[in-house]
Amino acid sequence: MESVRETFAATPELLLRTARRISDASQLPASAVTAAARGAAPRVRALAPELMRDELSGLLMGPGVHLALQWLADAALLPALLPELHATIDFSQEAGRRHKDVWEHTKQVVWQSVPRLAVRWAALLHDIGKVPTRTFTPDGKVHFHGHSEVGARMFDEVARRFALEPPLRQKVRFLILHHLRANQYDGSWTDSAVRRFDREMGEHMPDLLDLSRADITSKRPGRRQEALRSISELAGRIEALREQARKLPPLPTGLGNAIMGQLGIPPSKRIGDLKRLCEQAVERGELLAQQSADYYIEWLRRAGHG
Repeated sequence: MESVRETFAATPELLLRTARRISDASQLPASAVTAAARGAAPRVRALAPELMRDELSGLLMGPGVHLALQWLADAALLPALLPELHATIDFSQEAGRRHKDVWEHTKQVVWQSVPRLAVRWAALLHDIGKVPTRTFTPDGKVHFHGHSEVGARMFDEVARRFALEPPLRQKVRFLILHHLRANQYDGSWTDSAVRRFDREMGEHMPDLLDLSRADITSKRPGRRQEALRSISELAGRIEALREQARKLPPLPTGLGNAIMGQLGIPPSKRIGDLKRLCEQAVERGELLAQQSADYYIEWLRRAGHG
């Protein structure tokens, strides 16, 4: 086994390729291989960022990703590659509950997430901000206020370390920053609130909803099913409101004439500008769609356009 250790030390990229093979095959190597890798683990820091990025990305997409991640930890590669993630090992989210360990939770989230690269990277790093933000209340409860924002800032260093390409970097950062949003939904959200959420998440919505589904790891009876139903309900409302918006214009017919008559503005480009202001306010969720002309004209007056 000394020869294996020497091989790992001479060609440290084999350490990452071993981890990737574990993910692809869903099979761990002999314990002697892990021990040999442990001795050479610090050498991975000398690898090119692009090589580390590509091997880790490949690892994340495999069916045995949870096994590969644990092997990185067992082989002492995790602290060399991702000290932010290594810090989550044995880091409890809730006193006295082993399954609430952040590392165990993270492995499960990655494994059960859809195999899209941005979602897998975000699943891997979505909770790294919990380590620096954990606080305890006098009654023993644990809080992680602002951990998504802190985690997004911590991700910036990870992205530089592995030379993540800008489009992937931007999407993963967005998903980490907003990973709590969909799971905060409940049926009391108004249509305006759902539209606003849809607008703010934009093109990232499918990935965010898939990450949110994967982030549900509760072992409480029925809790996971309930949370998944809630996300499905949110997704259904988003699609229904999008379909409604495609069928109906946001403003009532005749608004231009009403603006001219009630605000005393002659036919001009300004009428179109004022209608666009109303449309933008509807898109922001500030105004409701398809209300009476008086509703929009009153808003224009309050906004100083009357």
